Amino acid sequence: MFTGIVAAVGRIETIRPLGSNADAGVRLTVHGGDLGLDDVALGDSIAIQGACMTVVEKTAQTFDVDVSRESLNRTVGLGERGEVNLEKALRAHDRLGGHIVSGHVDGLGTVTRFAPVGESHELRVLAPHEIGRYLAYKGSVTVNGVSLTVNSVDDRANGCEFSINLIPHTIEVTTLKHLKAGVQVNLEIDLIARYVERMLSTSQDGYNWLK
Repeated sequence: MFTGIVAAVGRIETIRPLGSNADAGVRLTVHGGDLGLDDVALGDSIAIQGACMTVVEKTAQTFDVDVSRESLNRTVGLGERGEVNLEKALRAHDRLGGHIVSGHVDGLGTVTRFAPVGESHELRVLAPHEIGRYLAYKGSVTVNGVSLTVNSVDDRANGCEFSINLIPHTIEVTTLKHLKAGVQVNLEIDLIARYVERMLSTSQDGYNWLK
């Protein structure tokens, strides 16, 4: 589990295919930046751009993860060199500064606007309908591994556009500074929303879990 509070901006340095066929995944070597890898062991989880990955090799400054073709097909930012948001897995005694994040990307959104508004930036993202149903005013959403608060929700024929206000600190310490209209982002919905939908759907199907 994670919190969506980015601990460091690292960088994917190398990408090596794990096989020769089209279904093969890749091994990434990631420079941890200021993440600090002294307490990271093989088998530990690190979220990269919001996607939970397992450490398979490490040095003092870098770590390797294997990314399946399925993960590459369902995420963005893992198949190319460049900066990435990093967060170590949550420990039981850590502060929950953001919200409960699983590191499982639910889908991709498309940035429709990223522009300064006063001292902050407005980020607007068009999400697919299947994700939009979980978005709510003042609810939580994870964008490229960053826990953020939804400021508005606008259901449309082609999806659900939601807006977020990004303070200068968030821009400074994450890769969100590189966003622009037309770019895709990894989205993870609030974990609580999943359970609410499950409880409501089973009630509507004839069995009320709330009894």
